Amino acid sequence: MKQLLFIVNPTAGRTTIKSCLFEIIETFTTHEYEVTVRPSIEKDDIKNIVISQGNDFDLIVCAGGDGTLDQTVTGMISGNITTPLGYIPCGTTNDFAKSLGIPKDPVRAARRAVKYMPNPIDIGALKSDMHQDYFVYIASFGAFTDVAYSTPQELKNILGHTAYIMEAVKTITSLKSYHVTITANGQKLTGDYIFAMVCNSLSVGGFRAIGTKDVEFDDGLFEVVLISYPQSPLELQSILTSILMNSENEKHITTFKTDHIEFHAEEAIPWDLDGEYGGDHTDVEIEVYNQALNLVRK
Repeated sequence: MKQLLFIVNPTAGRTTIKSCLFEIIETFTTHEYEVTVRPSIEKDDIKNIVISQGNDFDLIVCAGGDGTLDQTVTGMISGNITTPLGYIPCGTTNDFAKSLGIPKDPVRAARRAVKYMPNPIDIGALKSDMHQDYFVYIASFGAFTDVAYSTPQELKNILGHTAYIMEAVKTITSLKSYHVTITANGQKLTGDYIFAMVCNSLSVGGFRAIGTKDVEFDDGLFEVVLISYPQSPLELQSILTSILMNSENEKHITTFKTDHIEFHAEEAIPWDLDGEYGGDHTDVEIEVYNQALNLVRK
C-alpha cells in the first residue's frame, strides 16, 4: 500500500475535525493508503516531523489552520521534502484554502487530497539577519498583522472570524507608521507605512485582498500592497473603505507584482508569516521560489 503521513492540529479553529477523524482516515484507507497519524503537540513539532519523516511517504496531508499549513510547508522546503502535499482546512479563516477552492468540509477536503493530482505552487522566502523562514501565502507588517497570533485560541474557537474583527478594531486607535525604504523591480520607494504585505492569495483575514484580482499561484510573482500613513481621520476612512470594498486608492495604497523585494526600516518591525509571528527585523529580503511545492488543489 501507498504510505500517507497525516498531520493533525487538534486545537485549530473550532476543532470540528475531532468528530470526523475516523471518516477521514477511512477515506484515506479506501484509496489504498496506509496512514500514519502525527498530532501537533507543541510549537515547531510539525516542522520537525516533516523534516525527519516527510520523504518516507507517498503523500503528506495536514489538517489545521493557516499556521499548521505554514509549519508543514516550512518543514518541507527546509528539509528539501519533495512529497506531494494535501491540505484539510480546519482553522478560523483558512485564507489560502479559500483562494484555492479547497472545501471547508474536512471529509470532502480529505477526498480531494487523495483523488486529485498535485499542482505546483510558489512559496515565499523571508531572509533577515542571517535567518531564513518560509511562508505559503503572506508576509506582512503593520496594522492588524498581529491580530492572527494575538487573538486567544479559545476566543477563536468560540467566536470564529468575529474574534479577529474584535481584535482588529482594538488596533485602529493605536495605528503606528514605519519609515521604510522598499526596493523592487528596479525602483525604490521611501515613505511612512501603516501596513505592507507580500502575498499569493485572493483572501487575507477572511476578506478579499486589494491588488489580488489576477493572482496566479504558480507564476513566480507575489502581489505587494503598501498602505501609507493617513494624515487625517478622513484619509483613514478612505483607506478602510478601499480595503472593505476591495477598491483602488492610488493616493494611499500602492500595489504591484514582484519576485524579489527588499525592506529597510529605521527600527525593528514585527513581521507576520501566514498568521504566525515571524520575528522583529530592520532589514528583510523576500524572494519567490517559483513552483517550489506540489500541492493537491484541483
